[in-house]
Amino acid sequence: QVQLVESGGGLVQPGGSLRVSCAASGSILRLNTMGWYRRAPGKEREFVATITSAAVINYADSVKGRFTISRDNAGTTVTLQMNSLKPEDTAVYYCRLSQWGNAYWGQGTQVTVSS
Repeated sequence: QVQLVESGGGLVQPGGSLRVSCAASGSILRLNTMGWYRRAPGKEREFVATITSAAVINYADSVKGRFTISRDNAGTTVTLQMNSLKPEDTAVYYCRLSQWGNAYWGQGTQVTVSS
């Protein structure tokens, strides 16, 4: 099994920055993809960004140029640096790890962008 624990998040004013991290533990394979998804109030969960174990990165168009995803050398922690935050970025952010056709999710961490 794989466990994912998110940290960070919180309340920030528009234009501000925030960082969320996710630590993975358990049966983690060398080849995997980690990433972030989010669910805004009243909306479905949507893709934000992913990074593979080969450091291939993808971003949603809505966050390109503002968000940066990275992972540590051990490949067990993924971080999402969020800059120039907008009210529409308000959501619960979920960490996801996928490997060998299986997907694991964290519990989510709230990010609120409001003045």
